[in-house]
Order: sequence, then structure tokens, then C-alpha cells
Amino acid sequence: MENSLKKHYRWVIFAIMTFFVTVSLLNAKNDTATFDEVAHIPAGYSYITQQDMRLNPEHPPLLKDLIGIPLAFLNLNFDTTKQFWTGDGLNRIWDDGQWVAGKHLLYEAGNNPDQILFWARLPIIIISVLLGLFLFMWGKEIAGILGGLFVLTLYAFDPNILGHNHYVTTDIGIAAFLTFAFYYFLKFIKNPTWKNAAIGGVFLGLVSCVKFSSIMAFPILGLVLLGYPLIKKISHDDTEIKENFLRTKLFFSYLIKSLAAFAISMIIVWILYFANTFNMPQDVIARQINFSFPSNDTNPLSIATNSALTTLNSSAFLRPYAEYFLGVTMVFKRVAGGNGAYFLNNVSGKASPVYFPLVFLLKETLPFLMLILFSLIYTGAQITRTFKRSITEKSIGKNFKRFLQTGVMQYSLFGFIILYSYLSITGNLNIGLRHLFPIMPLAYLLVTKKVFDFLRHKHFATRHQLQIIFSILITWIVIIPIFNYPNYVSYFNESIGGSQNGYKYVTDSNVDWGQDLGRLKIFLDENPQIKKINVDYFGGGNPAYYLGDKYVSTWDSKRPIETGWYAISTNSLQTSIYDKANKTPATNYAWTQQYEPIDMIGNSIMIYYVPFAIE
Repeated sequence: MENSLKKHYRWVIFAIMTFFVTVSLLNAKNDTATFDEVAHIPAGYSYITQQDMRLNPEHPPLLKDLIGIPLAFLNLNFDTTKQFWTGDGLNRIWDDGQWVAGKHLLYEAGNNPDQILFWARLPIIIISVLLGLFLFMWGKEIAGILGGLFVLTLYAFDPNILGHNHYVTTDIGIAAFLTFAFYYFLKFIKNPTWKNAAIGGVFLGLVSCVKFSSIMAFPILGLVLLGYPLIKKISHDDTEIKENFLRTKLFFSYLIKSLAAFAISMIIVWILYFANTFNMPQDVIARQINFSFPSNDTNPLSIATNSALTTLNSSAFLRPYAEYFLGVTMVFKRVAGGNGAYFLNNVSGKASPVYFPLVFLLKETLPFLMLILFSLIYTGAQITRTFKRSITEKSIGKNFKRFLQTGVMQYSLFGFIILYSYLSITGNLNIGLRHLFPIMPLAYLLVTKKVFDFLRHKHFATRHQLQIIFSILITWIVIIPIFNYPNYVSYFNESIGGSQNGYKYVTDSNVDWGQDLGRLKIFLDENPQIKKINVDYFGGGNPAYYLGDKYVSTWDSKRPIETGWYAISTNSLQTSIYDKANKTPATNYAWTQQYEPIDMIGNSIMIYYVPFAIE
């Protein structure tokens, strides 16, 4: 079996990626617009057609440029005389205008929203395919052909990846470009040539233009860059004086080349922002700055930010950096401000420190969690064994130095995972498992490394038995998305009884992001006895567009509750019931608890029938 996989591995890759691409394209076609796509899509289209970044400046432009390219060939109607573009008469235009623009482009300007969604999503799917192939290549380098297939399977059959790899958001993009950046960074660390420094700088610039959370990688990259030349192995034949000289020379060689790489990255940032702000008036950027950081704010940091950004904006050459750093500061401000969400029978704008750990444990597949646990236990055993041997041999420092010299890939990736996880857990922004996507490919790689290191040191008979166990886990991973198609966004593992129970624990993009409105239409088509349905929908779709004259708008405080059919998004449902600060039974959806749902659309929309009116 092992030899057969090695011999025919290209066909195995083809089979895996065929499944991956097929379900991605099907969901790109069938999923309704998610909440955030309404902001990202018009931004991408306007960046390409207008060279103006006034929409959605809190995210960098690279991914939106890519999604805007196919849209530019569709001859879409997009009226730049409307308020969402000009800002005339709207105090919150730079915040709300992107959503108004999205609704205009998708549903109000005479365009085909399903066509727009599919073609905008296609570049994101392509990026996700490239990430999968890149992970195979990296896995092959660290663990051979089987290791490459192993890491590719972990990625391509993760229902959470399949749930988001076709949406016009930054989640898959940052996962991909951060992985690329780490690979070329480590390549530079191992072989610090000017060529590798330049390539690393290019990818550092590209990832900076994908999502601002990439900044979290800079501390790890900086520490490794400064520390590695101090412990890198050099010739043992040199005298101590000569060795110190060579090590100092090596340190400054790394430092100079890394500074050059950083300079290249900032040039890449300038080029991309210049291309996207070429037609953007100075006063528009000034209005963005003053909206986000008012000059009359009592917060000294806000005043200083306004001053610095205004200075950059006053120079035509530096203006692209004004827009870039505006986005960076907007993200930090948003994270500090929080994001109201339902979690464990509570609605709060203050993040819970158990949010991400629990969501990860509930939404990742059980076999992958088992592989993570195995990897951690095996790593702990390795450390313990090495430590005990080092004490006996009195070589703790020597062995630790050897690990720093040979394990740079492992501690660089693991260090970023720890830092990113810590900042996510302690931050004030609970926005779903997708927020952890930057560390997921790195986790797949580290798990693969540990599994194959473990197998490599075992006796043939033992290794064969362990391979059977790992094969069972991999088969389990492969089966999960097959049986859960197409409901990947709302996937939860068996520990809570499956995906249908996920909304009881958490909502938003973990369950209900608006993706199932089209499937609600299918449900109504299959049940012609339903002539009218009261809908409270959360997402980026337009119920009136998809449901036609069957659609009746409803909301939680609407009274009386009339006889008839109701379709309520689980995000709206749970947020209403458990928002104790702002809602009471007279104004929330508590009344739904006396009825059993008739059906559940994609695990995200509850269907109720009310036989008698409720006052």
C-alpha cells in the first residue's frame, strides 16, 4: 500500500484536489452571499474599475483586487453618483457605505447576484487550491511523499476549510499567503542568500497586503532572524577568536539582508496601495482619517494617529502609506472595541477567554484533534527523554543548542501558533473559528512532522500497526466532509451530537453567516402548501429577491405573532433570546421555545409553524 501510494502519488493528489475543487465550486454556486461578502465584493470591483479604496479600507487590497478582475469583465452596473460613493449627507459613510454599495451592486442595480457571487469567489478557490498544492510540497520536503499526501489530506478534507474556501473574505487568503511567507522566510534562514532575502521580502509584502493580522508574524520572524545567526553551526576547526569574528559577521549579514527584505516588502505595499489609490482624492482619505480618528477626540492616541496619517496624506508620494496605516490602525481600534456575539447562552460585546479554545474543540474534526493530542504527547515525551539524557550526560546546553540549530521550522511555526492563539484568546473580538485560519496550515504541517518522525523511529512491525491506526484516522477525516456536504460552515463534531446542535453553543460565522437562503427557497419550492413565510434572515442575501412574494419580513419584537410559517436564522434566534440586557420575553424569540422546529435548513435556519396567534 505504502509503495503504491508513493508510485502513484500524482493520481492521489489529482483525486484529492478533484474532490476539493468540485465541492468548492458547487458551494460557490449554491451558497447565498454571506454577511461580510456584501462589503468585500463591491470593494474589489471598485478597486479594479475606479482605482479608489474608499470602500472597506480596514482590509488590504490584494485579495479584493483578485476578485475584482473577473468582475471587471461582466459589464456590471455600479452607480458612483450615489451616496454610498460620494458620502454626501451621510455621517457614517466610511463605515456603512460599503454595505450599501454591496446591496446596490448585488440586488438593486439590475445585475445578476448569483453570477457576481460565483465569479468573485473563483479567485479565492484558486488560492485555496494553490495552498493545498503548496502544503503537499512542503510536507514532502519534511516527511517524504507520504507526508505530503498526509498534510494535503488534513487540509483538503477539513470541513471548516471547505466551508470558507469559496467566500470573498480574507480568511483563506491570509492562511495561504502567511504559509508562503513562512516557507520562504525559513528558506532564507537556512540559506541566507540575497536571492532568498529578495523572495522572502516579496512574500512578506504580499502577506501584508492580504490582512493586517499578518503583523502578528513579525515578532516571531524578528526573534528568529536575530537569534538564529548567534547559534547557527559553523566550522569546529576555527579558533574561538576567529569563530566569534565569523559569528559577528554572520549576524550582520543576516541583519542587513533581513532589513533589505523588509524594505522590499514595504515597496510591495507601496506599489499595491498606489495602484489602488491612483484615482482616490486626497480629501476622501482625509475624511476617512477624520471619521476613524477625529481630531477633536479626547484620546491622545487617537489625536496622534490622526496627525501622523494626515502628514502622510499630505504628500502625494507617501499617500499610499496613509491608506495602508489607516487600515492597520482601524483594525486595532476594532479589536479593542469588541464584537457582540452569542456564546454559551450569553450575548456580550466582551470576548470570553474560552471562546476560541472551545470553538476549536467543537468545530475541528475528532480525528484531527486526536492527531494534535498525539503530537503534543509525543513532543512532550521527546523533551522529557532528551532532558533526562542531558542531565545524565551533563549536556543540557549542548542539546538545547542543537535543537535551536536543527528545529528552526518547528519552533518558528509553533511560536507563531502560540503567539497568535494567545492574542486571539486575550483579544476582544470573537468572530468565529475562521479567525484561526492563519495557524491552521502550520498546525497541519507540524502534526505531519510529528507523526512521521514517530513512525520513522519504530520497528517495522510496530510501524506497520501504527500505520493502520493513522490510516483509520485519515479515512475518518476523509469521510466527514462527504457525509456533511454541503453544510460545512455549520459543521460541529460528534462531541455535542453533531452539526445540528452547534447553534446552541455559538453562532455567527461558525454556523449561520447567511449561506443557506437559497436552500430555504428550495425548501419552499418543495413545499408548495407554504404560500407565505415570515423570515428573519441574517446574512448577505436578499430574501425578497430569492423568495419573491412568499417572503414576509419579521423580527423578534414584532407583535402579535400571527398564525403561519416562520423561518428564523439561528444567529437572530439565539442573539434575541439570550440578549438579557436589551430584550425581554415580550420583545424576543422566547416564544419559539414552546414549538418544535418543523425543519432546519443547513443547520442555520429554523422552520416553525405557529397554529394559533400569540399576543
